[in-house]
Amino acid sequence: MTYCAAGGEGRSLTDQELADLLSQAVSKALADQGDAGQALILPPDGTRAHSKAGYITDLLCRELGGRAAAVMPALGTHSPMTDTELRRMFPGTPFEKFRVHNWRKDVERIGVLEADWVAHASEGAVHYPWPAEVNKALVSGGYSLIISIGQVVPHEVAGMANHAKNIFVGAGGKEAIDKSHFLGASYGMERIMGRTDTPVRALFDEALNRFGHLLPPILWVLTVIGALSGEEAAASGAARGSLAVRGLFAGFGRACFEEAARLSQKVNMTRLEEPLEKAVVFLDPEEYRTTWLGNKAVYRTRMAMADKGELVILAPGLERFGEDLGNDALIRRHGYRPAGVIKEKLAQEPELAGNLSAAAHLIHGSSEGRFLVRYCPGKGVTRAELEAAGYQWGSLDEALLRYKGLDPGWNTLPHGERVFFIPNPALGLWTR
Repeated sequence: MTYCAAGGEGRSLTDQELADLLSQAVSKALADQGDAGQALILPPDGTRAHSKAGYITDLLCRELGGRAAAVMPALGTHSPMTDTELRRMFPGTPFEKFRVHNWRKDVERIGVLEADWVAHASEGAVHYPWPAEVNKALVSGGYSLIISIGQVVPHEVAGMANHAKNIFVGAGGKEAIDKSHFLGASYGMERIMGRTDTPVRALFDEALNRFGHLLPPILWVLTVIGALSGEEAAASGAARGSLAVRGLFAGFGRACFEEAARLSQKVNMTRLEEPLEKAVVFLDPEEYRTTWLGNKAVYRTRMAMADKGELVILAPGLERFGEDLGNDALIRRHGYRPAGVIKEKLAQEPELAGNLSAAAHLIHGSSEGRFLVRYCPGKGVTRAELEAAGYQWGSLDEALLRYKGLDPGWNTLPHGERVFFIPNPALGLWTR
């Protein structure tokens, strides 16, 4: 049942429109559910602050009052949000409502998909059972409703982000995350990104179909976010590249996700007529402090990059490689290498074989030798560390001076250099 499907390529929903649409959708959903129990709100974390999920969470807490019992950011493998980050993203949500998801400890297995099923779904890319794991609170927390919030956008593992991914990855456990991510890497991210139906999505859908009865009903609240065009920005007085809410979709079931995905494919996918000889990507220091997150710059541009091209990543907030110390150590030890190299290491290195999400990340972050990746970091990561991890190093100060004042898209610099600038790689997918 879909309660809200508002939006379009040229729409820019205001905060008031969002509030009105959400209020109507939630009222209808609660009336249909006929249950006055407590709800668990599951928004994304601060790495997806542009999703508008913070504002929506605040609205829901106000709309539901005491029925909004808890808010658990869907961290997945990411570091817990700090108090400052929580307050910045969720200024209207009472602080005592927040809960922290621990992907290594706080999970419960609710079922297993058989190895043969996974092998068939992945077209033989992998052959192992996949456990459906979720935070214990989703199963035994006493909630009568889960409200899962997030942005639908092209994604390197699932194809399109959100919906059941928010449950089985965002609030999932280590083995489930490891195996789903490695499936995606083995199948090939170029065959996945920007597609609604993929082998990894099939895992999540099948798990929800088979084992979803063990969870409370899930009300999905999904946004599609896009950048304002130059004309829209000029008309509204906003800066070019400012963000707009292009769509809001809410309901039980998969239909609202499918509608959001269709809109996102129009809004967030940029098809270029020529390959990118040089691309420059900026990573907001408030959002990107690790290559674990910052490598969206690699993932989302790789299908547009020219052979022997150069990807320059401006990363003033870069502090380390992994979101946790264990994955950080693995990245430092093995580096971003081609898929064949990482798969050989898996046969030789038990620690890496026991951390398949890290292995998948190393494959995803490699250009497979096709184009050069040059990171320009702040003071948190040294040149030697970056080069040991398989990347080229660049001076951040020099790069910021050289690429100052670029507009999103194509730019020709005073000295004649032509570059393609992306101010936030998480907002889209660039391809040919």
